[in-house]
Amino acid sequence: MNLVLVAACALLDPDGRVLIAQRPLGKPMAGLWEFPGGKVEQGEAPEQTLIRELKEELGIVVNVACLAPLTFASHSYPDFHLLMPLYVCRRWEGIVRALEAQQLAWVRPNRLRDYPMPPADEPLVSHLMSLL
Repeated sequence: MNLVLVAACALLDPDGRVLIAQRPLGKPMAGLWEFPGGKVEQGEAPEQTLIRELKEELGIVVNVACLAPLTFASHSYPDFHLLMPLYVCRRWEGIVRALEAQQLAWVRPNRLRDYPMPPADEPLVSHLMSLL
């Protein structure tokens, strides 16, 4: 089975809300909500992936020192196995905006379960709730 490494980030605003993004139509699992991030490219560290993806997807600049590893997900899908470290970030430069036509939502951790998520993301919610 193919192993896919994806890095994800829980951006936390000063009010303790978490940013989630809805997967756009035409992508696998379209309509489900997830933490921003993306596939780790060859030769890239997960932190570098997040710095690149958060700039591309949300237009923000994140410093590697502001990315704190929290937990990870390990989930088998029918055609691949996903390994996904989840980082927490409380500081960035710029204004968060949707640059890839995705819907964004700032959500209190105790409301995250109101948003349907991919199976790999669901277990991460309880870790965020215990942190916040």
